[in-house]
Amino acid sequence: MCYPTLTHMHGLRLGGMAESEIQVGAVGVASVVCEESRTAAAVGSGTVPVFATPELVCVMEAACCKAIEGKLAEGKTSVGTKMSVEHKSATRVGLTVTATATVTDVQKGGRLLLFSVEASDGIDVVGTCECERFVVDSSKFLARAMAKGTSD
Repeated sequence: MCYPTLTHMHGLRLGGMAESEIQVGAVGVASVVCEESRTAAAVGSGTVPVFATPELVCVMEAACCKAIEGKLAEGKTSVGTKMSVEHKSATRVGLTVTATATVTDVQKGGRLLLFSVEASDGIDVVGTCECERFVVDSSKFLARAMAKGTSD
């Protein structure tokens, strides 16, 4: 799990409007403190005690989820399908990383959502990302996932 305070947004049915109501320009923000447990050395993505790239990805996805929070139809959720991440600058333990995601395009009748994300530690831009999320039916998506590897 990425962030106990942020992961509640992933896979959660967000009530509200139809997915076509998501507007280009909608913004979401998510933040996390770079703690020892979120460093590359701690998560196994490197050997140095700085904010790990997988943790950067998590906070960026959380910001995308915040941008569309409350705007999906009943029974719908969004899932991450593609990310192009650039980790530009190291962040030391103790600094807060804040990601801001902006909806840049809505395609396929509101089912495909594109985002531009920028993350900062208050000193530098530490990362940027182009992100794609797809709106799916929550129960069907979970049913397919739970059926994997089971025999009939």
